[in-house]
Amino acid sequence: MQSRIPRQPAPEHGIHRADRDAGLSDELAAMVGGARRRAVRDGDRQIDTAHLLHSVLESDPEARAVVGDGPQLARLLGYLVQRSIGYGLRWQTGVEDSGSVPVVSGSTCFSPLAAASMEFARCRAAGRGGPARGTDLLAAIVADPQARAVEVLQRAGIDARAVLTRLDGWSGVPEESGGAAH
Repeated sequence: MQSRIPRQPAPEHGIHRADRDAGLSDELAAMVGGARRRAVRDGDRQIDTAHLLHSVLESDPEARAVVGDGPQLARLLGYLVQRSIGYGLRWQTGVEDSGSVPVVSGSTCFSPLAAASMEFARCRAAGRGGPARGTDLLAAIVADPQARAVEVLQRAGIDARAVLTRLDGWSGVPEESGGAAH
């Protein structure tokens, strides 16, 4: 499966308050802040897609509903929590990159894939006419099979392609308002 994320140069810095005006909902800006705090706390050099996945699932009930519920979601959240106590240690020495975006140095900026995911989420939301939300970011981070978030999903027994398929049909509009079935 080829990546569906358009490749963009990674930003020189992480998300700042000004980015709230650049196509992110307040909720998504808060999720990104949570991912940044998690990366700093864990001693990671960059915010990667697994940090973003953890924050989205922790904060967005719509995103959790798309991923599913029950034992697989519990296992997924368990893997994400374990990351700081050993699961993700092998990731601390490397940069999350599929090789098609230049690596950006510095602390707590986005990995190349996470930066591309943020841009993809903004573009996805712009097509809908609104700011990017958690489901937009979830679609972005599961679209690239090289993403650490996809690896974590697979380890939890969740098919990232199935999540993406559900998200492609996800309108975010309640059914009683005339939205499509999910």
